[in-house]
Amino acid sequence: MRIDSETMGAIEAWAEDEFRSTNGQLQWIIAEALRKAGRLPKKKKAASKKTKEEVDSNQIEGKKKDEE
Repeated sequence: MRIDSETMGAIEAWAEDEFRSTNGQLQWIIAEALRKAGRLPKKKKAASKKTKEEVDSNQIEGKKKDEE
């Protein structure tokens, strides 16, 4: 990849501000641009995780049934 020195300096400074490597910053910039342009493939949804509230609610319901 060819990047002029002024642009590279700006990327390096930005990476330092974000506690990333220059390479990591470039990867992030590219991924963000692709995401915003709608050019990344859609990720498959993983099995949904229960929220803490759902888990707590299920535990409460289980205790009620045990008490009956």
